[in-house]
Amino acid sequence: MTAKELAEHLNMSLVWVYRDAARSGLTPYKFGTGRNAKIQFKVSEVQTWIGQHRSAIVA
Repeated sequence: MTAKELAEHLNMSLVWVYRDAARSGLTPYKFGTGRNAKIQFKVSEVQTWIGQHRSAIVA
């Protein structure tokens, strides 16, 4: 999942994905170097992260 797809999926800004996703527990995977580097996220890890945060909000 690309950073843009993650932002849309979580209904968060793209800035949040680049700046705060890693601090929130989502693991970014970097492909490339320098200005052309891209980050992506594993869909299974995103779904697990959502489940953990959803249960924390409900509890």
